[in-house]
Amino acid sequence: METINDRIAWCVKDSNLTKTAFAEKINVSQSFISRLVSGEKVPSDRTIADICREFNISEVWLRTGEGEPHIQRDEDAEWQEVLAQITVSDDEVIRRIIKAYWFMNEKEKATIRKLIDGFTEQKK
Repeated sequence: METINDRIAWCVKDSNLTKTAFAEKINVSQSFISRLVSGEKVPSDRTIADICREFNISEVWLRTGEGEPHIQRDEDAEWQEVLAQITVSDDEVIRRIIKAYWFMNEKEKATIRKLIDGFTEQKK
């Protein structure tokens, strides 16, 4: 991958999202992503930062091609990011779920954990 545009095209493919869905994640239009991928446009610093943040991409790799594409994050860092997103989200359902779980007894929590484990196994 010679250019930053090639690496952005790789990021789109690696994300397993359509160009439209990829664009929505970083708050740009699908046509802008298409122009980036084709080399017609050069990404702004903000676009680069948004791609790196949303898709866990190394900024050094995206800009230069040096190193590994993905940043390895530990579970604590990932959890902190999820909590930060929940905090600023207007998704009242997720807040109610977390609050309800927090006040459950241990037997109820065990039931919920089994249910969640079943969902995550299906996704693998």
